[in-house]
Amino acid sequence: MTSYKTEDPKTIQALFDSIAKQYERTNAILSFNLHKRWNQLLVKEVLRNCENSCPKVFLDLCCGTGAIAFELLKDTSLKNVKAYLLDFSKQMLECAKMKANTFDLKLHEIKYLQADAQHIPIARDSVDCATIAYGIRNVQDPKKCLDETFRVLKKGGTFGILELTEPQNAYLKVGHSIYLRKVLPWLGKLLTSNKEAYQYLCGSIQTFIKPKSLIELMDATGFKEIRSISLLGGTATLLITRKPL
Repeated sequence: MTSYKTEDPKTIQALFDSIAKQYERTNAILSFNLHKRWNQLLVKEVLRNCENSCPKVFLDLCCGTGAIAFELLKDTSLKNVKAYLLDFSKQMLECAKMKANTFDLKLHEIKYLQADAQHIPIARDSVDCATIAYGIRNVQDPKKCLDETFRVLKKGGTFGILELTEPQNAYLKVGHSIYLRKVLPWLGKLLTSNKEAYQYLCGSIQTFIKPKSLIELMDATGFKEIRSISLLGGTATLLITRKPL
């Protein structure tokens, strides 16, 4: 089984604090502006596979500016949801709080948690469904994040992971690599004056474990019914799974 560790947590925290205000633009660039469609698919699949079709407690790990959480909470079929938005970056959470004001979310309770996804400050067996989008590759030890998510989920709870990945097709892989190594760092410097942050984000896509290895980690954690959906030829991957009853 492949192991993987990313940069020091304090380094990652500082990096995301520095690009918080440009984070949505960052995701748009990294995902070829397809991230909104992928985000919608993540939410749709998580809700469709949730044991409780109208979850009451939701957790969004590495929430960033809240794109996934707010996509879920604006679903008019959901009422009185307690949503935990967790992120290591204080500045990301501040952006999420500001963004929340643009939605009509008075029917829901939102809790903002500045915390490490490897140490989730939520009680065992208390969450109906959880998500992590574009974040697990930035967690120092993904297995610890999976263990913690498994702990806080209720039996039958659903977990969705959305991550940018490397295409398997040889031609796509070459073009994708050139785009990540050459084009995006230049765009990052042009748009945010933070070329180093973009270099890290691009490099993290190429060095992160493959979806197959991540599935092995999920299985070893105890997750079952793991389903993988390849997006845009493997440029992104959606994994949907469940904690056994």
